[in-house]
Amino acid sequence: MNNVVPLPLGPNRGQPQQVGFERAELLRILDLYGRMVAAGQWRDYAMDFHKDAAFFAAFRRTAERPEVRLEKRPALRQRQGMWTLFGEAGQVLKRGHELAGVLAPIERRLVKLV
Repeated sequence: MNNVVPLPLGPNRGQPQQVGFERAELLRILDLYGRMVAAGQWRDYAMDFHKDAAFFAAFRRTAERPEVRLEKRPALRQRQGMWTLFGEAGQVLKRGHELAGVLAPIERRLVKLV
């Protein structure tokens, strides 16, 4: 019971071990996901977190490739924007600095469905 395990201290102390979505970003993404589920377009999703990027993928069916994949890569913040939207075949649909602008093509498709 008296074993004290010290936390590792090193040069990477201030840097996160993995990239994730902030609360507001996740709320925006899951709101869109819920509306697409209600429209009958999506049925499943997956999230993956790595050291340099975070991913959100939406599926029509679980066994398929994702219909869309959203990637957050903070290292690209000063260049082309940290948000990228990929299509089903892996093509880049939209890049940008703001999440709302990158999600716009999906939002437009949702409006057309109604």
